[in-house]
Amino acid sequence: MRISKLFGKTQRETPAEADTVSHQLLLKAGMISQLAAGVYSYLPLAWRVLKKIEAIIREEMDGAGGQELNMPVLQPLELWQQTGRDKAFGKGMLVLSDRKERKLVLGPTHEEVVTSLVSHNVQSYRDLPLLLYQLQTKFRDEPRPRAGLIRVREFIMKDLYSFDADDDSLAQSYDKMLQAYRNIYARCGLPATLVEADSGAIGGKDSHEFMALVESGEDEIIYCNSCGYAANVEKAQSIKDGVAGGKPLPVEEVSTPGKTSIEEVAGFLKVLPSHTIKAVFHVADGKLAFVVIRGDLEVNEVKLKNVLRCTELRMATEAEVKEAGIVAGSASPVGIKGIKVVADDSITTGVNFVAGANKPDTHLRNVNYPRDFTADMVADIARASAGHRCPTCESKLLSARGIEVGHVFKLGTFLSEKLGAFYVDASGVSRPIVMGCYGIGVGRVLAAIIELNHDNKGIVWPLSVAPYHICLCPLFMENPKVVAAAESLHDELEAAGMEVLFDDRDESPGVKFNDADLLGIPLRVTISPRTLEKSSVEVKRRSEKSPELVPVEGLAARLKELIEV
Repeated sequence: MRISKLFGKTQRETPAEADTVSHQLLLKAGMISQLAAGVYSYLPLAWRVLKKIEAIIREEMDGAGGQELNMPVLQPLELWQQTGRDKAFGKGMLVLSDRKERKLVLGPTHEEVVTSLVSHNVQSYRDLPLLLYQLQTKFRDEPRPRAGLIRVREFIMKDLYSFDADDDSLAQSYDKMLQAYRNIYARCGLPATLVEADSGAIGGKDSHEFMALVESGEDEIIYCNSCGYAANVEKAQSIKDGVAGGKPLPVEEVSTPGKTSIEEVAGFLKVLPSHTIKAVFHVADGKLAFVVIRGDLEVNEVKLKNVLRCTELRMATEAEVKEAGIVAGSASPVGIKGIKVVADDSITTGVNFVAGANKPDTHLRNVNYPRDFTADMVADIARASAGHRCPTCESKLLSARGIEVGHVFKLGTFLSEKLGAFYVDASGVSRPIVMGCYGIGVGRVLAAIIELNHDNKGIVWPLSVAPYHICLCPLFMENPKVVAAAESLHDELEAAGMEVLFDDRDESPGVKFNDADLLGIPLRVTISPRTLEKSSVEVKRRSEKSPELVPVEGLAARLKELIEV
């Protein structure tokens, strides 16, 4: 490909609207173009990278026994209503009506479709296990698209679905996919860490994410260096040390004028925040929930949402709290009536807490659970943080940022039961098929590769996914010998099966070198009058500072060696 004919132009300035390195470099390199918020066109260079990532994914999926198919993007809403997951996805699902007013969904995922498909094609245990996958466009109405290709509304996903006879067989399929995913990321030059994850709207029993650890990541990972425990903060647990306090004492009302926050109350009464009970108010599917947690901890909204089994969860507004008759800053579960109380299990780990008194400027000392108040639900709804103790080995936990580049789920049987995907076992008994699902966002992988492979000049593509292997840079194009040598070398390299981006523009060396670095092509081959005097060219790896002089004779063989390393 000649750069003079390449669709997509590089930019000299960093786009102001881009907030991550990958977003900045993809726009600056002329590789993507935004059509609407969270909706992008892949221009030729990025599309070549994407297709190479897809090829690696296909090879690993096929190698693991997967069969590729293609399922419709357009799906009947009634199929989602049948499983109840239309409510789980909520406003994230894009719904439309056809000319006959039938409701259709632009598929955010394909569990319903593939389960329905399997229900019509699998009858016996002899048909199992089964691995079906596709590379297909998905649509999710993200409320806040950001970071270029990392959080978008339209994206390409590899989604594979496993169908097994029992949990033991599912475990084998799951492990097979974990290894295939490890192979994919290794081949793409993308270090990825496996962490425990929340299943979210997909559902199921267990799930894990593969995370590319980068500072720009939108997810927080909680991990332990001692035992290897790692989890997304949405799922992570930690040990909640008990709070010493002796025997339960009688409740005592105390004046706390103007003190409303945990820090203010704790300081005024000379107690640690861990000796207080915090009140937080949420609205779950339109109903107010009174949430209580130890004062030194924070509420994990994902855990809370799972405990409440609600579709939508948000913080309550001041007006909603006031309308419920609650005194903000002095609210307490003690004596509260008519509101669902959800408590973190940390309230069971101590005695003689300080809590609100449900009247202004007043708090209570020596509040104890369950003597002084009860909760409708008690569960782990606390956010694990760096510095807490590991739930596995009790060492100190650490945290890091990451980008999710893959998510795998053990779905179990809830979808197969609702959609009639059963099989007959060896004894003639009908049983629901045990399912798993495994997703990779291909655009996310592309963006994550850049986040981990760049410098101050631009992208540094791993050879396996680079749009082209070689950037051929002839300098001083007014020199006929340079032009002739470049054309000859271009033809020779392409004939040898190498992928060449030929910078045939009449531009200065600085412009050509800057663009070659920005585009991240792994090898730059420079031809100039000076190199031709020595019957040589300069070969420079994108990841190294200095070029080497290589004779023109035998150059193709040398470049092939470098590409195949």
